[in-house]
Amino acid sequence: MQQCTRVHYGPMKAEECIISRREVAKLAGVSEATVSRVLNGVGPIREETKLKVLEAARQLNYVPNVLAQQLARRRSGNLGVILPYVPKVKLFSTYYFAEILSGIGETARRMGYDLLIIPLSPVEARSYTNLFQTQKVDACIMLGSQDSAEEREALRQLHEEGYPFCLVNQHFDDEPFKTIEADHVKGGQLAATHLIERGCRRIAFLNGPNVYSNSRDRMKGYSLALQEYGIELDEQLLYLGNYSRKSGYQYAGQLAEAIREGQVDGIVAANDRMAIGLLQGLREHGVKPGRDAALIGYDDAEGARFTEPQLSSVAVPFYEMGEQAAQWLLDSLHAPSFQPDAADSGEPAEHQGAKDAAQSVVRLPVRLVPRASSLRYPNWQGDS
Repeated sequence: MQQCTRVHYGPMKAEECIISRREVAKLAGVSEATVSRVLNGVGPIREETKLKVLEAARQLNYVPNVLAQQLARRRSGNLGVILPYVPKVKLFSTYYFAEILSGIGETARRMGYDLLIIPLSPVEARSYTNLFQTQKVDACIMLGSQDSAEEREALRQLHEEGYPFCLVNQHFDDEPFKTIEADHVKGGQLAATHLIERGCRRIAFLNGPNVYSNSRDRMKGYSLALQEYGIELDEQLLYLGNYSRKSGYQYAGQLAEAIREGQVDGIVAANDRMAIGLLQGLREHGVKPGRDAALIGYDDAEGARFTEPQLSSVAVPFYEMGEQAAQWLLDSLHAPSFQPDAADSGEPAEHQGAKDAAQSVVRLPVRLVPRASSLRYPNWQGDS
């Protein structure tokens, strides 16, 4: 028997604590099955019958059991979050993942959903549809997706079968996947333009892997800034890291030598972790960012405020990206056109806000945050 808790605003008697669906059915003069269909919004119901059931529930202060409703609607109450496999990296301690997850989690909590965190395995094949088919999740957010044939195929299968999902900070060209990201082309352009306006002309770019669309977008923005100021792109000034602090640190010796020889006077790093590692390494090699060359990172992580000198950066709204991804997905579950059983019937679901490939990506604005690592250049006033 489905049981619900009666809501009281005064002292509660023991015999008043539980109201059953049967009592609502008796007062409304209908069957328990009809009460269930009305309260769960399942199947065609005559308006007269619906009003009778709702009035009976109101009179009895009947509050439906959330878990029972989820089962009746074939919903789990879970919002899934897919996390990438990144060896030797504590994802929850990184600014990027912590901010996005906070935005997702707060929105899910506000909308009555739990988060189900699902780390990817480095050896198992992608099988995202299984999460829905086993009713583990009602919708899914993908973090850290890479542009690979396997990933595209797994996401394409989700899309074709009508399952609700959203990518965060990764778009796939020529695919209609819903994506929430930041305007990284603009971000790369802002970073490079800032250094050019500080007087830099030999600007190195330490980027991340091309399997991430944001890496390609930042590279495009960097190139656009050089082109706008008539500076020829020099491929010898392009460096490839992996977004870790260690990968920035490893290039310090090479870049320190280039700075001393006048081959580099500014550096754009594609995230703050690499920039902070690079800054530390440059100082160990006797090169001081802000004095000998301008340096700017990307993300505006908390650590950027605590380096010496403080690190210039480009602020990215990661929290808001997580918020918007969760909001869109959970809203789509309650949209009239959304059919949670469509995949089982072989008919794809139509989701609120569904758009073509050219319109399926939402980009949030970024902003420049200049600090001492670039602002002191070229007129350093500090210690030698």
